[in-house]
Amino acid sequence: MKLHSETYDSYKNAEGEWSETIPSEWQEKRVKDLFRLVTDAAPADNDYELLSLYAGIGVKPRKDLEARGNKASTTDGYWIVRKNDIVVNKLLAWMGSVGLSEYDGVTSPAYDVLRQVSKDIDPRYFAYLFRTETAKKIFRKNSRGIMDMRLRLYFDKLGAITVPNPSYAEQATISDYLDTKSKQIDSKQKLLLEKIKKYKELRESIIFNAVVNGVENECIFEESGYIWAAKKPKHWEVKRLKELGDTIMGQSPESSSYVDEGKGEAFLQGNAEFGAEHPQEKVWCNAVKKYAKEGDILVSVRAPVGAVNVANKAYGIGRGLCAFRSKGDHRYHLYLMKSLCRYFNSIATGSTYVAISVQDIRDTLVPNPPYHEQLKISAYLDSATERLDGIINNLKTQLTKLSELRVAIVNDAVNGHVKITKTSNDAGGAA
Repeated sequence: MKLHSETYDSYKNAEGEWSETIPSEWQEKRVKDLFRLVTDAAPADNDYELLSLYAGIGVKPRKDLEARGNKASTTDGYWIVRKNDIVVNKLLAWMGSVGLSEYDGVTSPAYDVLRQVSKDIDPRYFAYLFRTETAKKIFRKNSRGIMDMRLRLYFDKLGAITVPNPSYAEQATISDYLDTKSKQIDSKQKLLLEKIKKYKELRESIIFNAVVNGVENECIFEESGYIWAAKKPKHWEVKRLKELGDTIMGQSPESSSYVDEGKGEAFLQGNAEFGAEHPQEKVWCNAVKKYAKEGDILVSVRAPVGAVNVANKAYGIGRGLCAFRSKGDHRYHLYLMKSLCRYFNSIATGSTYVAISVQDIRDTLVPNPPYHEQLKISAYLDSATERLDGIINNLKTQLTKLSELRVAIVNDAVNGHVKITKTSNDAGGAA
């Protein structure tokens, strides 16, 4: 996919902060001269579609996003939204939480609803403009609050921001072009995500089969004796996890003991700090009560239950984790724990949040191959997963490049760095 390269004949210095220059024929206007703040409250007992806004997703019906956040008990008094309104999350605008609504409905009063003041405005163009990286910086600068988590972009500030304002015809042409390019990129990314999902499923399947069946060519099987796998090699033992290693349950200290980096010990609260293989420290503490040693297998005991990482150094661990310290082949036991993820998740309980107890983990029945077979299995899986990880990482790189391409295409188009014409759209944007 090529970047469009045709430019305008001449440029002039810009008054606003979006770009140093804009095309000479473009104007600049304040947001409040283009959009008005709408505060039409929904009546009691209304049946309007509840709309939600998320950065990276946009404005969508809440029923399509039920797994995200809390559901409102009533929408009485919520702001009425019309198709082509721009919805702004005052609290997160500086992080890109701005979106164009393709629906009629209502949304939380925590959001601002912007409606074009005249018909010669294409709100799609401004929705693209307001989600650029430059917009995030400008919105952050104009937000009020004593810290990032409390920053709010109120309309008096947003409305005073000067923005580029091409003619209506150009706004529409640019928007059509960006809609087309976005759909193309979305399609490519969807295909890549499907491939990544399938390769991850293949990876899980290979690990599970090797852990429960071994890698020997000829083997007699029997009933396993544990519920998460049907059979096992007859000569393998069955043991509880507590016989194969020590399980250390995490314990969270007082919140007052959390300190800045360099003033305490690295502390893992739960799976939120998990990386692809090793955790990423984000919190430090001066009153750690439970520790994971380097090499320990970290298991999430709270949702998502069963997620696994390996400690690449000593960490304090909170109640969301336990550490398994292997007495056998560490690599085999790591793959064993990964194979147990679905089982652990299936036996987790809880109403507010699901969790599994450390006793459940310790009492879990698992296969215990002879040590030399553990080494064979882990060596086989190291090789097999390395190949698959290479494929998956390559696909993720392609995803990242497409995201970067999207950013560049949008930024160049909305700021007039390139000239978009109807011919550009007819040609699919290629140049």
